[in-house]
Amino acid sequence: MDGRGTAQVQELSKRLRVSEMTVRRDLLELNDQGLLERVRGGALLQRDSHLRVEPPILERAQENAEIKRQIGWYVAQLVRDGEKIFLGSGSTTAAVAEALLHHQDLTVVTNALNIAYALLPAPGISVTMTGGFLRRSELSLIGHFAEHTLQGLRVDKAILGMRGIDPVKGLTSDNMEELMTDQAILRASKNILVGADHSKFGYVAAIRTAPVTAATTIISDSGGPKDIFEAIRKMGVRIIEIDHVASKLPNRGRA
Repeated sequence: MDGRGTAQVQELSKRLRVSEMTVRRDLLELNDQGLLERVRGGALLQRDSHLRVEPPILERAQENAEIKRQIGWYVAQLVRDGEKIFLGSGSTTAAVAEALLHHQDLTVVTNALNIAYALLPAPGISVTMTGGFLRRSELSLIGHFAEHTLQGLRVDKAILGMRGIDPVKGLTSDNMEELMTDQAILRASKNILVGADHSKFGYVAAIRTAPVTAATTIISDSGGPKDIFEAIRKMGVRIIEIDHVASKLPNRGRA
């Protein structure tokens, strides 16, 4: 989208490296959702649409902070010493990083500056960063360089956050330039863990990253919509609700 909120099919096709037919189909779907207006040759973002603009990561870290800490702690318990994992950008994955500090012989690949920084005090963790263009609001590295690094990557687990999770519309995000990087991350492992608090369920962001079945396991709190949880479970995705582990969390300040 340019400064006026418009985008051309040809431009989107080149940027996303997909056919113009695919772009037109996706734009029609977004038009049907009321997220944009399909116009000749492209699309126009609806200024009064229900899209929620994603705030910067440092701001999001304060939203549902204790729930994210609980999710992060639980996800870290699913990671075994000696594994190789990918840890994506986001405020919930940052909580995972903080909970991993005492793991041993662990290799973490990440495209997020804040994740690498959080793991600095951990001598038992080897950290590898992708290259890429800096998305400042997210502290993440995206684009062709990141995708090239990720092409041959295979890890035991990929751990991601998501802007929106819906059984029909799938895993969605708000940033089109991040789409190809996110999809490359998903291809790096057969075991995809998604950490997301209850506010992400039922929300559909502008960009469809993957079907919800791309996730192996989703870790959330029990405050989410039960009908959506159940619908996703019926699709074969494991959902773990973690409120019952809150009493087992270590004291604040420990991993």
